[in-house]
Amino acid sequence: MTGETKRRRKKRKEEKPRCGLCGKSGKLTKTECCGQWICDDEDKYVLFSYARNSCHRNHRRYTLCGYHYAEEHPGHWKDCPICRNDFETELYVYYGTNEYNFEKLENPPAYLPTRCSKCGEIISLGYDGYTRSGDEYWCEACAQKEMESHYLRTKH
Repeated sequence: MTGETKRRRKKRKEEKPRCGLCGKSGKLTKTECCGQWICDDEDKYVLFSYARNSCHRNHRRYTLCGYHYAEEHPGHWKDCPICRNDFETELYVYYGTNEYNFEKLENPPAYLPTRCSKCGEIISLGYDGYTRSGDEYWCEACAQKEMESHYLRTKH
């Protein structure tokens, strides 16, 4: 193989679009919100599995960019006051800075960690499982105990 042939092949590989999140170059599409190349893989998601195995779904569901577009807010998501007010600060920061973003929120606001109202354990709202009851957040363990207790109280 000549040097020229190698250069042409390398150039073709570089020109092929890749997912901006995972780097794969297979079945791709462009996001509706920001026009970025992304894996066309929502068909891999199993309903109610809460799996994070779809680049397209993750960007659409877990970013301010995707939310801002879906809610049809005006302007850019990075300076949208509606988006800012729609989320508690911890979730706003998570949706603006997580690994599903093509662009990340610059200078995200500071926040105090969310703690379980029952045991005081820190709950990461973007990553951990939790239950919300009114203004209270319960970690998975405390929520399970509460559900079992409720079941025992209402059992005839």
